[in-house]
Amino acid sequence: MAPLKHLEMENSIIDACFRDFCASHGILTVEDFLLHDLYELAAFAEREANADRLKEGITVMLSLIEVKCRPLLNGMELLEDLQRNKHTLSSGDNGADSLLQGGLREGQLTELVGPSSSGKTQFCMQASASVAEKQDGRVFYIDTGNSFCARRIAQFICGSSDAAALRKRVLSRISCHTVYDIYTMFDTLQGLEVALRSQMNVNEYRLRLLVVDSISSLITPILGGSGSQGTCPCTTRFDGGTWISA
Repeated sequence: MAPLKHLEMENSIIDACFRDFCASHGILTVEDFLLHDLYELAAFAEREANADRLKEGITVMLSLIEVKCRPLLNGMELLEDLQRNKHTLSSGDNGADSLLQGGLREGQLTELVGPSSSGKTQFCMQASASVAEKQDGRVFYIDTGNSFCARRIAQFICGSSDAAALRKRVLSRISCHTVYDIYTMFDTLQGLEVALRSQMNVNEYRLRLLVVDSISSLITPILGGSGSQGTCPCTTRFDGGTWISA
């Protein structure tokens, strides 16, 4: 979640004085603010000399968060929204697309779980090739186990009269980033978010797929497990594209 300082640009009342007051109650980010008992926070604000301004800051914070967050939807509304607005990307495998009811859904996380050598990486590379070739989209591939293979991806690309040129064009749309710890992955994802926000032409080969292969190898050293299966205890919002976590 964003630090409170980032909201000062939205409204000047979220100034250093308001942030210091929040920090004194353990509130440093928007997430901290949402998790805090706001009635209690307002009660503490009453004791301050600038109580009115602090309470106004609390109200403004809630308004800003409400504007940025989607409204609550019931199950039927979520289903209708899914059918109406969510597009799918072919994984390159007809059986997997059928199982996923059309393919990988944009804006959502697809998690692959299975023992070592069960085909998770193969699926990730095939999906990357499919999206880069058939969807004319860019793919951001985070490789944590040094298992990315450009030659294998090239084999998934459909042949044509100018196969070499097609493979070169498709591979140029797949960006592979090797990371070996969870902190480097967070830095890489943050850099990607900054790049996407500053991207001038979002329609020219826009990012359609984000792959993490595999996240379990990064989290296992922290949790102290053996890590033979892919797991994803946390997800990150990625607007307009698709996550695959193996």
